[in-house]
Amino acid sequence: MKDKIHPKLHDAKIRCHCGFEIEAKSTKGKAVDVEICANCHPFYTGKQRFVDTAGRIDRFRKKYAKFQDSESGK
Repeated sequence: MKDKIHPKLHDAKIRCHCGFEIEAKSTKGKAVDVEICANCHPFYTGKQRFVDTAGRIDRFRKKYAKFQDSESGK
C-alpha cells in the first residue's frame, strides 16, 4: 500500500439543520453540516414536509448561469 495517498480520517461531529447530531468518522473534517438527515427526511419519517426545493433551484441556476451567458454570446 502506498504511503501518503489516503485522506486524513477525523472523529467528526455531524450536525443536521433539524438539530440532530451524531459523532462518526469523516474525511471532510471535524465538523460536518448537512441539510437533511434520516431523522427529518420525509422518506424515513413518513411525514410529508416541505423541503427547500426553491432554494436548490436558485442555487442550480446561479451555478450554471455563466454557461448560459457564454452560449448566448456566440
